[in-house]
Amino acid sequence: MKDHSSFLLFSGSSHPELAELVARELGVALGKVSISTFPDREIGIEILENVRGRDAFVLQTIARHPNLYLMELLIFVDALKRASCRSITAAVPYFGYARQDRRDKGRVPITAKLVADLLQRAGVGRVLTMDLHAPQIQGFFDIPVDHLFAKSVLTKAVKGKTAAGSVVVAPDLGSIKLARAFANEVGSDFAIVDKRRVNAEHVETDALIGSVNGKEVFLVDDMVSTGETLKTAARVCKSRGATSIKALATHGLLVGEGFSGSAIEKIIVTDTIPLPEERKNDPMIEVVSVASLFSLAIESILSAKSISSLQ
Repeated sequence: MKDHSSFLLFSGSSHPELAELVARELGVALGKVSISTFPDREIGIEILENVRGRDAFVLQTIARHPNLYLMELLIFVDALKRASCRSITAAVPYFGYARQDRRDKGRVPITAKLVADLLQRAGVGRVLTMDLHAPQIQGFFDIPVDHLFAKSVLTKAVKGKTAAGSVVVAPDLGSIKLARAFANEVGSDFAIVDKRRVNAEHVETDALIGSVNGKEVFLVDDMVSTGETLKTAARVCKSRGATSIKALATHGLLVGEGFSGSAIEKIIVTDTIPLPEERKNDPMIEVVSVASLFSLAIESILSAKSISSLQ
């Protein structure tokens, strides 16, 4: 960027490593802010820069401690708004609370809509995010939402390393669209693990649409939490003759026992979420960065250029 005076990039406390990488790509220093906690654990924020009339971007991923980091983001935005920022963009690499995006039964919340309302009410004028759990969440906002996709950095991590007989597998029906796009990008065959409910107590998990026999398998999903869906899909693929199995996901929550002992040999995730301390030296996990995508998106927002070209 040639002119650094018109905007400031701030980092919340959820993922300062990614914020530093984005700032480096942009050629700027992170904005100065003091984030503290009172003795009763309330959050205190003081902006240490003159932000009057400037465009502010706050990078905060709502993961690991989602309640804390969401509240911190809301307070951060309120501080910027009251300091007379021209515009406030929330750069949220992982949009927490997105899994509850509809009422699939009675007396449950729609937390994705609640978070959207909270961000707008706090003063956010634009949201920049990546691989929403459900793309229709964009419709919960009455402000612009720039939706980035990690497909390009994930495919780059495996392109040229795939065998001629590789196949991309959707581990469940919800990830079909993502997996098919990934398969088209790397030029591989496509298959689906179909989990069917037999009755109220039993789920059939070994139905496979497509062939993986004698092939290298890439399981693709938007997020991996406990990894049970991926491990189940890997077990099905292995039983059907897959020669090797790798998993790719945008958001690596990676909670629980991990993947040792499963049929998965390697899992590739992006840095939208920092790895848990106990996973940082895990040889099974490879992390690729999305910092360049976020920096290009910020440049596009500031210069009023299209972001769709980044997909």
